[in-house]
Amino acid sequence: MTSHLLPTYARVNLAFERGEGAWLIAANGDRYLDFTSGVAVNALGHAHPHLVAAITAQAQKLWHVSNLYQIPEAEQVAQRLCEASFADVVFFCNSGAEAMECAIKTARKYHSANGHPERYRIVTFEGAFHGRTLATLAAGGQKKYLDGFGPVVEGFDQVPFGDLDATKRAVSDETGAILIEPIMGEGGVRVVEPSFLRALRELCDQRGLLLLFDEVQTGMGRTGELFAYQRLGVEPDIMALAKALGGGFPVGACLATSEAAKGMTAGTHGSTFGGNPLAMSAANAVLDVMLAPGFLDRVRRTALLFKQRLAEIKDRHPSVIAEVRGEGLLIGLRALVPAGELVDAMRAEKLIAVSAGDNVVRLLPPLIVSEQEVAEGIARIDRACGAVGRAAKAARTEEPVR
Repeated sequence: MTSHLLPTYARVNLAFERGEGAWLIAANGDRYLDFTSGVAVNALGHAHPHLVAAITAQAQKLWHVSNLYQIPEAEQVAQRLCEASFADVVFFCNSGAEAMECAIKTARKYHSANGHPERYRIVTFEGAFHGRTLATLAAGGQKKYLDGFGPVVEGFDQVPFGDLDATKRAVSDETGAILIEPIMGEGGVRVVEPSFLRALRELCDQRGLLLLFDEVQTGMGRTGELFAYQRLGVEPDIMALAKALGGGFPVGACLATSEAAKGMTAGTHGSTFGGNPLAMSAANAVLDVMLAPGFLDRVRRTALLFKQRLAEIKDRHPSVIAEVRGEGLLIGLRALVPAGELVDAMRAEKLIAVSAGDNVVRLLPPLIVSEQEVAEGIARIDRACGAVGRAAKAARTEEPVR
């Protein structure tokens, strides 16, 4: 059958018709253990009863009214996010890229409001991924995503990952902010050292810069804290959220201190759908679950078990896995075989994973995954590594002698 979808994805020939917790059920009835969670989106798994009930109830009342009017549901989510974080104010949108666009605009507007419109440049880090809009692509700076889209949006200066001296050299009189992911997800599940983030905070304070965190993937419980920065003792001035915030419903948010957001006055930014009642019912339901006593403690315990078991996998398959990376339930396996082949082998074992940069396989189980499901996942990953290892060994032995 001819597809009328724009062919911008290399889709796997597999379709799912329903989900149950950490499981996806394909159209043919096969059950897959979902260790991708829609790329860190379905943090409460599939068809979580509280989320389903909240969206269903709201859908029967009111979906959308526009931001021309007050939206009590948005006020409630904003209050809860601010009470749980460093922030004073929130802007709601629909995606991570939009949240990052708001963060970038907020940082630039801050300096303009202070009488320094020339301070619009933002220091970013090589290998980062901040979204697919023209500005967020420029912030990431990766050539493979920028090619063919015309002149690159001005104002972003990339420096090597984790290089403090290079970061300091990149700061000029035109620099207004530094932007970083506490853990690079798409860039290979590379964890930023807490000492580096502390040094960035000090640099920002010394030079009058804003510190921006992209927590689109790391936020909302993924690392075992509600926000990854809370593990590090370093607070940003502005932070972007999305993915898990709506539990699968499209919701993005830009959080900021009142000072950092001082330039964002009426008319400076907007969103047609952002913060509508239906989206906010989803975000409120997610917060109900994640802020409940014991939820994040359980995530941390499950994550520790998962990482320990993955270390055993690495030891059993040293020709396949070089390193286990990550924090919480954002885990990367740096592979010694093509990461795509390992992802395919896991899918053959009815486990869903996703690749990332630096030849890494990302494992992102839902935060509600049980210890039994972790054990089942480990068994499937073990079998996949064994199959890939045997295939690689067979290929080597078949190579002609030179």
